[in-house]
Amino acid sequence: MIPENLRYMESHEWVRQEDDIATIGITDYAQSEIQDIVFVELPDVGTELTHKTELGVIESVKAAFDLYSPVSGEVIEVNETLLDAPEQVNESPYEDGWFLKIRMTDPSELDSLFDADSYQAYIEAEHV
Repeated sequence: MIPENLRYMESHEWVRQEDDIATIGITDYAQSEIQDIVFVELPDVGTELTHKTELGVIESVKAAFDLYSPVSGEVIEVNETLLDAPEQVNESPYEDGWFLKIRMTDPSELDSLFDADSYQAYIEAEHV
């Protein structure tokens, strides 16, 4: 299931827009590929992020993966519960397992991301 109200990156991050605030996480597809998530490293509140640059790292029992920012802006909130319970990313990637919130400097960057149908097609093409 790919939520229709989100935008998606090729690197499998999702973004939910609410006015000028973007909430960011990874997709259900990504968490199922990564599997047992044991650690999440996220930037501090106040950090300035740039569109499609690294924002942190997620680790499973088998590997570490870089996370990328779908939009530019200032980190205004980090999901602190992931520090003690990173498995929430596996259990609830679109709700409890979100990573951070950014006050966007250029919401038009969302236009360069996949919608739900395009993301579904992208995932299917990866498995050909």
